[in-house]
Amino acid sequence: MEKFCLNTPKEGFIDITVRVNEIVRCSPITQGFCQVFVPHTTAGVTINENADLDVVIDMLAAFEQMVPDLSYRHVEGNSPAHVKSSLVGCSLTVPVVDKELLLGTWQGIYFCEFDGPRRRNVWVQVVGAY
Repeated sequence: MEKFCLNTPKEGFIDITVRVNEIVRCSPITQGFCQVFVPHTTAGVTINENADLDVVIDMLAAFEQMVPDLSYRHVEGNSPAHVKSSLVGCSLTVPVVDKELLLGTWQGIYFCEFDGPRRRNVWVQVVGAY
């Protein structure tokens, strides 16, 4: 298991594809799966287009519409971030072939920050196929 840290903005998507792929290339595993896990309740991880930066801007705007500012009971004031994190999810799995992430042409892996700025962790594990 490998871990790296990020300094995040107040809210936003950070493309972590290159860092995850570096971990995959340094792993002794040639073929298998890469598990990416975010151990936070107000952040997440997703796969989406990384060719047009407007996609992540649109996604953030859509989350604002989907998760309105309600009378939440959680006293810390970050309930919308918890809801957004649950919608996105905290882990994903990508196939590994020939020491490379098997992503589509336009796909990238994004760390999703909903309650920053913070110092966040990302855990990556590469497992061989049997």
